Amino acid sequence: MLPSISIYLLLLLVVIFLAEMIHSYKEEKQLYTGKDTLESVLIGTGFFISTLFSKLVMIYAFQAVYKYHIFNFKERWFTWVLAFIAADFSYYLYHLVSHKVNWFWASHVVHHSSEEFNIAVAFRLPWIKHLDGDFIFWIWMPLFGCSIFMTLLTMQLVHIYQGFLHTKLVGKLHPVVEYIFNTPSHHRVHHSSNLEYLDKNHGGVLIIWDRLFNSFKAETVTPVYGLTKKMVANKPFKVVFQEWKEMFVKASKTHSFKLAFYYIVKSPGWSHDGSSLTVKQMRQQDDQAKNIGIINTGA
Repeated sequence: MLPSISIYLLLLLVVIFLAEMIHSYKEEKQLYTGKDTLESVLIGTGFFISTLFSKLVMIYAFQAVYKYHIFNFKERWFTWVLAFIAADFSYYLYHLVSHKVNWFWASHVVHHSSEEFNIAVAFRLPWIKHLDGDFIFWIWMPLFGCSIFMTLLTMQLVHIYQGFLHTKLVGKLHPVVEYIFNTPSHHRVHHSSNLEYLDKNHGGVLIIWDRLFNSFKAETVTPVYGLTKKMVANKPFKVVFQEWKEMFVKASKTHSFKLAFYYIVKSPGWSHDGSSLTVKQMRQQDDQAKNIGIINTGA
């Protein structure tokens, strides 16, 4: 059942991708560029192949933990609802940490590498997913008694749902929907490189987690997509591994175990010499510049 659901949803996403691309060319909306789209498809193909093997690591870890499960949840409709909410909250935590810890960002950056925003961007996923240990954010589910099947399926549904959010063609939805669920509008903010949008809207299916934990930002200005630091690489292999390479190179050049460790666990952009900045530091710098401007103008 799990493979069937995944395949059907993936096929639906591919159909929507083709439909959006055809619509874009017919209406001259310029949502797609050949080079960027090809890169997204190649990265997605690499992910699909690699995840056939890397997913085994995650399943093995879940099985090992499930042997010691605390409770025994039977598969009833309400336990499925609870499991889905648990999987979605776990995704929020994982996604938040992926933007706060360099180790996980090195994988997640692949998804933010495009300067376009369309369904094809949903295919930009890391080739070492699960091998970087991202499954630890869901491992508490089988420990508490969710079956392996229930855990994997709810995880998959949360992940695949977001593939459909990568579009400019859908505007803001009904206010109730926008308040509760992650929508294309909210996800456009997440993929933006605008300073006010950075590290916002980490939710999977539900956006209420961002509202609860103060990481929500509504779409008010047109987003500029991509990274604050452009990737020099244009080849899929380099896009996938460039951040990992840079992280380990910087860590090795410090000749200090402590500083090297910081390059792995601190926020993306952290540097011991100030050569690059974190999002928090960029915002502080921007606030200082605004304050100086106010003082100079006498406002």
